[in-house]
Amino acid sequence: MRPKEISLNILPIKPHDEDDMDHVSSSHDTPLRADAFDLTDEQKIEKIEGHFREIMQVLGLDLTDDSLKGTPKRVAKMYVQEAFSGLNPANRPSTRLFENKYNYDQMLVEKDITFFSHCEHHFVPIYGKVHVAYFSSGKVIGLSKINRFVQYFAKRPQVQERLTVQIGKELERVLNTKDVGVVVDANHMCVASRGVSDTNSKTGTAYFSGKFREENTKRDFLNYINTR
Repeated sequence: MRPKEISLNILPIKPHDEDDMDHVSSSHDTPLRADAFDLTDEQKIEKIEGHFREIMQVLGLDLTDDSLKGTPKRVAKMYVQEAFSGLNPANRPSTRLFENKYNYDQMLVEKDITFFSHCEHHFVPIYGKVHVAYFSSGKVIGLSKINRFVQYFAKRPQVQERLTVQIGKELERVLNTKDVGVVVDANHMCVASRGVSDTNSKTGTAYFSGKFREENTKRDFLNYINTR
């Protein structure tokens, strides 16, 4: 579903309940311990499987049931190999730039990039669309690489503000340009499926640098992504 209207400014996500007041993001870097990668993926899967099995047992589920007995292993593999694979820098997309032989000096936009992430406060899904634009500084990147960078940062426990900034700063670094615009329009299942249980609200965040801080450029970008 395409967003009908997107705010021009980065909007803070309000806490969903009092417990969330303890979860204040202080950096655009994902919080990781120094020993985050001491274990191999296989070792992490084995440990998570055991812990998740214990969670299911505490909940009173019968792990001898055919439908449930494989769940701990499935969840562990999903966490390490899929949902949170973006935590591992070894999975960072490789970069290959091309000369801007056409001397294209206008805004390049890729919109409606679908992403799935997980709220780091409750580990339930965040999903939506990312819209990206940049001005070339002499190099261009394959369009699929932009999607891969979005997925890389989405596949980790996240807050939407951090995700937005991470995508923007990564594109600045990779493209060697300060002219980057990113807009994220997302649904939060921690809002829809628990707490206030609001299934209609969406959250919009944005990152603008360089030319995208100019009102005309920003307006052109937002008008384009809001056009069907």
